[in-house]
Amino acid sequence: MKNLLVTLFACATLSYANAAENKTIRISTDNTDLVLQVGDNGRLYQTYLGEKLLHEQDLNNFQWNIHAGADGSVSKRGWEVYGGSGNEDYFEPAIAITHNDGNPSTMLYYVSSSSKAVEGGTETVVNLRDDQYPVDVTLHYVAYPKENVIKTWSEIKHQEKKPVLLSTYASAMLYFNNSAYYLTEFSSDWAKEAQMSSQQLQFGKKVIDTKLGSRAAMHTHPFFEVGLDQPVSEHQGNVLMGTLGWTGNFRFTFEVDNVGNLRVIPGINPYASNYELKPNEVFTTPEFIFTLSNDGAGKGSRNLHEWARNYSLKDGKGSRLTLLNNWENTGFNFNQEILAELMKEAKHLGVDMFLLDDGWFANKYPRKNDHAGLGDWDVNHDKLPGGIPALVKAAKDADVKFGIWIEPEMVNPKSELFEKHPDWAITLPNRETYYYRNQLVLDLSNPKVQDYVYGVVENIMKENPEVAFFKWDCNSPITNIYSPYLKNKQGQLYIDHVRGIYNVLKRVKANYPDVPMMLCSGGGARCDYEALKYFTEFWCSDNTDPVERIYIQWGFSQFFPAKAMDAHVTSWNKATSVKFRTDVASMCKLGFDIGLKELTADELTYCQTAVANWKRLQSAIMDGDQYRLVSPYEGNHMALNYVSKDANKAVLFAYDIHPRFQEKLMTVKLQGLNPNKQYKVEEINLMPSTESKLESSGKVYSGDYLMKVGLNVFGFTATQSHVIELTAQ
Repeated sequence: MKNLLVTLFACATLSYANAAENKTIRISTDNTDLVLQVGDNGRLYQTYLGEKLLHEQDLNNFQWNIHAGADGSVSKRGWEVYGGSGNEDYFEPAIAITHNDGNPSTMLYYVSSSSKAVEGGTETVVNLRDDQYPVDVTLHYVAYPKENVIKTWSEIKHQEKKPVLLSTYASAMLYFNNSAYYLTEFSSDWAKEAQMSSQQLQFGKKVIDTKLGSRAAMHTHPFFEVGLDQPVSEHQGNVLMGTLGWTGNFRFTFEVDNVGNLRVIPGINPYASNYELKPNEVFTTPEFIFTLSNDGAGKGSRNLHEWARNYSLKDGKGSRLTLLNNWENTGFNFNQEILAELMKEAKHLGVDMFLLDDGWFANKYPRKNDHAGLGDWDVNHDKLPGGIPALVKAAKDADVKFGIWIEPEMVNPKSELFEKHPDWAITLPNRETYYYRNQLVLDLSNPKVQDYVYGVVENIMKENPEVAFFKWDCNSPITNIYSPYLKNKQGQLYIDHVRGIYNVLKRVKANYPDVPMMLCSGGGARCDYEALKYFTEFWCSDNTDPVERIYIQWGFSQFFPAKAMDAHVTSWNKATSVKFRTDVASMCKLGFDIGLKELTADELTYCQTAVANWKRLQSAIMDGDQYRLVSPYEGNHMALNYVSKDANKAVLFAYDIHPRFQEKLMTVKLQGLNPNKQYKVEEINLMPSTESKLESSGKVYSGDYLMKVGLNVFGFTATQSHVIELTAQ
């Protein structure tokens, strides 16, 4: 009977494949075509990914097996859209399953496809099925025409009698046939995020991955760029820009095969994650978001920025709150009176909100430093006898909003929570415990822990519904990899932990949809578009030295809009002026973490003016199109400009980092302006009692002139900055 069922199943599957022979599936934006074709063998292949074709009939010219290997004369091989392990393809697969009978192979055949309209675009769903085992894979593609972005993910399920073992489960596979491939990756460390480096991809595999779990992107970020035929350039050339929406271990595989084709495979890193998939359980991979730009990385970034604001980032079209944070003012040492005074300073500065950072909680093991207290989210009575309600009232009296820092996914061993629930922490049995920053990661695969973590937010909001903002931190990667809850299913920990985080965040967003939140992970070690469905912004780095921030913010801007990137003015690198520090922070979402009492009267006046200017120009900076003009990686200066959607307002930021003696200073040619409009140029963010030294300030130029000739805005003084407002007349 078993053999009969398998035979019937195989025959039914193959009949689907034969009926669909040579079927073509077109996934399109306004600028890009991704073309899939069912081969003569019933399997699905990519036949084209590139600039959009004008004529539908041209799709019929593609041949699925034209990219065969060296033995193509005896083995027809193409670019299989979701290649399985154990088949005739000799390169990296998208999926690997060990079946109930021990067979480790997977061969997927086309069954059906459909399309439907979704918000902002069209979703195409493709169903595949193994011809010998009851395994189904569903591929999803959402194409956003105007933004020129495609989002793709896969779903895997089966109907075998027992669980199967998933050992590889990519989100997608993309193929390219170009003369050369140049990868730009984004390495990281604490205080050194989003560092760009490039290399040519040669034969073989290049893998970018992380195994850190909760603080996954501490050493490398979940995004990349690939220059096709030439290195990635800002303003011209073909470039693939991709990012994975997954707040955990990820892996990007770039494999150049024996005939010079490139396959790109993004997905969860399967390291230590052989996943037992139960019958009828659906395994959903993370979303892979990509854009293919024919006009360099700058255009690709604008595609992703617009897509994020429209469809991914929480409150992507809303405004953002400027703030004053207490961390560099006070550290752990504060009380109710000190904070109330800082709230008054926030109002005097002109920002919207005061943000209370670490150190406000725990009583039995008070949070006096980072050695104790995490997990005990009751207000410390010695520091804050009036609790959070008194702070909310003080903020209200000062006429600013109140926000608060939490790190609910973590626990200190020196805490009441750990005393009561040591089994809630991820810890190895029979081994010496390793602590990162004196803390452990809570096991979010455990539903009870999920309830507890959600309760941290809920308890604060129930008592204090006027709390206006959360800074959600995550300072530790997962150490001591073992879940007491999962027991003999440890291969699921890295995956189920992330799913547990999402379960919590979904509840927070559902119940408090209008409360903005900052995503933080010891800096910018969490920066993916799945997490940003629940957060309005993320903290780019603990490094607020403005010189370093220029590079960090340049890197993150490749994939994230300015309104998603938090930048604060602090005391890091006091050798630079307050103006320079503020001007660097102003190109992102502006905040302050500096004591006003350490500012001179002129510096304070300047900061107040800069805050007012940022608020006035927020729509252009936060929601306008960004054009990166001069790269800090290519010289001693940096410049970028933002242009409002109607092209009536633009803001140019220009920075002299470390100019060389009498180097040749080039003009900065703006982009994105209306060539037929006249623009008044005015330098803003000037120190009191000073006038602009720019010859162009106060004059009117055409957009055409500004884009073709440009402005002289660079100088020979190190760490000097200019902020220039352009207004259409």
